[in-house]
Amino acid sequence: MLTRAIPTLAATLIAATPLAAQDIDINFALDWRFEGPSAPYFLAIDNGYFAEEGLNVSVTAGEGSLDAIPKVASGAFPLGFADINSLIRFLDQNPGAPVTAVMMTYDSPPFAIVGRVSQGISGIEDLEGSTLGAPPPDGAWAQFPILAAVNDIDVSTITVEPVGFPTREPMLAEGNVDAVTGFNFSSYLSLARLGIPEEDITTIMFSDHGVALYGNAVIVNTAFAAENPEAVTGALRAIARGWSAAIADPAAGAAAVIARNPAGDVELETRRLQLAIEGNVLTDYVVANGMGNIDPDRMATAIEQLRLTYEFQNEPDASLYFTDAYLPEAEVRMIAPQ
Repeated sequence: MLTRAIPTLAATLIAATPLAAQDIDINFALDWRFEGPSAPYFLAIDNGYFAEEGLNVSVTAGEGSLDAIPKVASGAFPLGFADINSLIRFLDQNPGAPVTAVMMTYDSPPFAIVGRVSQGISGIEDLEGSTLGAPPPDGAWAQFPILAAVNDIDVSTITVEPVGFPTREPMLAEGNVDAVTGFNFSSYLSLARLGIPEEDITTIMFSDHGVALYGNAVIVNTAFAAENPEAVTGALRAIARGWSAAIADPAAGAAAVIARNPAGDVELETRRLQLAIEGNVLTDYVVANGMGNIDPDRMATAIEQLRLTYEFQNEPDASLYFTDAYLPEAEVRMIAPQ
């Protein structure tokens, strides 16, 4: 159960006007496979929110937080969902690439270290001297050096074991590693599903240990956005309504996911979605200011933290990484308790 009162977005009460009689086809690239946190996009399809905007949207699973960025930059996918910190590095290394973030979704990043108490991991102070499993494309692994720098962790004492996403939690369950990098709503539940008692699982959130970074955002191909600004705003409006529906009824959101992933488990994905809503989406900032935008001062701090472990080839410019130009009206994005 959520500890907050179940919120809704005002968008659920606002009827959207179709953009045109002819639907615009949009391929949307997810960061990961079809799990609980992808429910809002499927609810936006199933409940007709995209259709009301004149959009015919198809959603494709991804292979990690970095996966959607080149897909969207290439134009193969007009819209996607990706880690904004990875996007910042991508744009620094590929100046002028036609991709930017347009809607912050994980106001608090899901980056976490998930370990086992029985393997000696009870808190961040236990990471030194441990064996850490890390998938190379993982967003949390990409930002781990910042966690280490901010907390004065001697990374030379940590044995890093490259692991694949499918083997990450099984290796931890088998005791082959002491902890893994991952997302708070994924690695924790995947480990529990493998039979590890929850009291033996430690979750170390980056955001609880001095890391000011943002998490995943909706990204767009800027050439597509320039040609179809109303379609982009309409898509964001539909996504906001999808989040509203998922927040109001996580079980229905999980059911929409399982309709696309029959091998999944409704109860597990409901809980995963609830963890994402509570821990990453419905932050105090979002409740006060609405979903989708960023705080400029926090973004400036985040960029400075990225400098701790990444040498920019070009002077960073926040306006290259995020724009609020396509966000729908504030009433659509505001969250109010029922």
